[in-house]
Amino acid sequence: MSTVTVVEKIMDANDQVANLIREKLTAKKVFAINLMASPGAGKTTFILRTIQELSSRLKIGVIEGDTAPVTIDADKITAAGMPAVQINTGGECHLDAMMMTRGIEQLPLDDLDLIIVENVGNLICPAAFNLGTHANILIASIPEGDDKPYKYPNIYRGLDVLIISKTDLMPYIQFNMDYFKQGVEMLNPGLTSFALSAQTGAGFADWIKWLETNVNKIKRAG
Repeated sequence: MSTVTVVEKIMDANDQVANLIREKLTAKKVFAINLMASPGAGKTTFILRTIQELSSRLKIGVIEGDTAPVTIDADKITAAGMPAVQINTGGECHLDAMMMTRGIEQLPLDDLDLIIVENVGNLICPAAFNLGTHANILIASIPEGDDKPYKYPNIYRGLDVLIISKTDLMPYIQFNMDYFKQGVEMLNPGLTSFALSAQTGAGFADWIKWLETNVNKIKRAG
C-alpha cells in the first residue's frame, strides 16, 4: 500500500466524521466557524472582541486547539463568561474531525448559537483538515507582511472569509494592501474579507453583521 493511498484513506475518514459533525450542528441550529491563523496573529484577542460585541445577543462556545496542555486561552474565554473546551493535539499541528467531535461533546449544544474553533496556529496543516464547521476563516494580520498569500496559497484557497487584522498598525508597518489583495484574489476570487482592528474596534461592525446573518440562517433552516 502506497503512502498516497494511506493519506487518502485518512482524509476520507476525516471528511466522513466532519460531515456528521456538520449535520449535528445544523440540526441543533448552531453555526460553527473554524478560525485559522499563524501564531501571534491575534486569534484569541479577535475571539474575545467578537464575544464582547455579541454576548448580549448570542450564546457562544469556544473550542481551543493547542499543541501543549496549557489552558491560557481557554481560561480567557471562560473569564469572559462563555464555555470553552481546550483540546491538546499531542503535538499535532492541527485539529481534525475526531478532535472536534470530542470538543463539541463537552459543550452545551442545546444552549448555544455559535461555536468558534480556534485552530492550532500555523498556515499549513489546518488547511487540509475538514472540521465539520460551516465556514473556514483566516486571520491575516498586518505585521505578518503582505506576501502571505504567495507563500501559503493552500490555506487561502479553502477560505470562506478572510479577516485582515491589526489595521491600526498600518501607519507603522510597510504593508502593500493592493499587492496582498491581488494575491488573495488569484487564489480565491471574490472572497469575502473584513479589514479591522480588535484593539480599536474599527471595521468590526461589518464582521459582526456577517456573523449574525449566518447564525440566523442556521436558526431559520429546516
